[in-house]
Amino acid sequence: MAALVVLFNLKDEQARDAYEHWAKHTDVATVKKLDSVDDFKVYRLNEIMGSGDASPYQYCEVIDINDMAKLGEEIATATMQKVAGEFQAIADNPIFIVSDQIA
Repeated sequence: MAALVVLFNLKDEQARDAYEHWAKHTDVATVKKLDSVDDFKVYRLNEIMGSGDASPYQYCEVIDINDMAKLGEEIATATMQKVAGEFQAIADNPIFIVSDQIA
């Protein structure tokens, strides 16, 4: 199984409450319907453990993917292009990391 891990901060003009509402009701709800996706979770990142320092990223998305090729096809749909465009308007330079589960 693979996972797509996305680390990002919000753009300055984006309010946390507005993003979190959109994430719950649009982003997660839409992505979880994709055949290539087994699960999708969004985490608010708070602090670096033991230091009290703020996390360098505000949010982390973890998308469990069962078929990367199919995900590529599904991302190309009009619905997913709309959601992706909304995400790009909210997220400041997100980092998308493709990973493989080893344990």
